[in-house]
Amino acid sequence: MAEIDHIVLGARTLEEGAAFVVQHLGVKPKPGGRHEGFGTHNMLLGLGRGCYLEVIAPDPEQPAPAHPRPFDLDDPGLRMALEAEPRLIAWVARTPVLDAVVARLGPRAGEVKSMSRGDLSWRMAFPPQRQDMDNLIPALIQWQGEGASSRLPDSHVRLLQLEAEHPDADAVRAALAERGLEDVLKLRRSPHARLVARLKRLDGTEVALSSG
Repeated sequence: MAEIDHIVLGARTLEEGAAFVVQHLGVKPKPGGRHEGFGTHNMLLGLGRGCYLEVIAPDPEQPAPAHPRPFDLDDPGLRMALEAEPRLIAWVARTPVLDAVVARLGPRAGEVKSMSRGDLSWRMAFPPQRQDMDNLIPALIQWQGEGASSRLPDSHVRLLQLEAEHPDADAVRAALAERGLEDVLKLRRSPHARLVARLKRLDGTEVALSSG
């Protein structure tokens, strides 16, 4: 069993990411913290029970990590895109049985890494690069204790639908199905890969955030 845990907005800086969220969703995300050793920090926006939006950016106060930052933040193409403006870059799915999923998927699941921020702790498995279908296949997370969403005030912004487009939609569908996520995304074939999150603001306005 797996379900959406959060969507990820990449930004060059947290200040730019927060301004983008205010512009498009009408509310400012709350400070999160540092991911020590991973070279990133974040801000968070509660989207109701069990779901949130994460704004993530390189942390200038941390040394460059020994491994690439998560969600392709060190990729030259993405870094160039984020120079223009923040954008949706990924999503993360929550599972209570991460070890069982990883054992079943083998190398396709990626390496499990332990992470923490303050007194929050969790384990994540990021799909290997070039097997994540342009970040359409989510990282899997298992929280150790309560998750981040339980501590966030409700912004009253709601995630209505998560959509994906990819030239090989069948391969994306199969990869999602083996993670128990076949019904989570609205998926269609398209010449270009793209992730789209459709959200509703407090005032009822619907907004689409996209990876491209």
